[in-house]
Amino acid sequence: MKRLLVGVMVTLCLLGAQAKTPGEVEVGAVLRPAMMRGLNGPDRKLADFRGKPLVINVWASWCPPCIAEMGSLERLAWSDLGQRFNVIGISTDDFPEAAKGFLRKSQATLNHYIDDKLELEHMLGADRLPLTLLVDAQGRVLHKVVGARAWDSPQSMALIRTTFRLK
Repeated sequence: MKRLLVGVMVTLCLLGAQAKTPGEVEVGAVLRPAMMRGLNGPDRKLADFRGKPLVINVWASWCPPCIAEMGSLERLAWSDLGQRFNVIGISTDDFPEAAKGFLRKSQATLNHYIDDKLELEHMLGADRLPLTLLVDAQGRVLHKVVGARAWDSPQSMALIRTTFRLK
């Protein structure tokens, strides 16, 4: 039994298993209420987005992979498929000015918010960036994707269609 336990622990370490963030909402659970401070628009409650599926992208202005995927999120949001759900961004920057500067430079049209006191970062499980969550219309986390991806690619759009059960 002890060998089995040691083997499992070694396997988890090799696979890069990490501790969860404090208060992380797991896949299958509903996101808790949270107030989000607007970076390029008004403050909103996370619950305001209920009623329609939601793609949440967690990013930082100092994160090259986050910057690389931002354009594909914009294109996704403005595509025919993207009209069937909301897409928002949440910055984990420590300084709102850095995040706002990046948004101006990238000419972002999506609604972006900034984390306050690590509440969203912890709840969403953003210990690695970028992080994208697919959330159903009732606020339940259906899928989490760590790392950059081309969100307007056929593969990503198929993942979204399947996850949100869209035709």
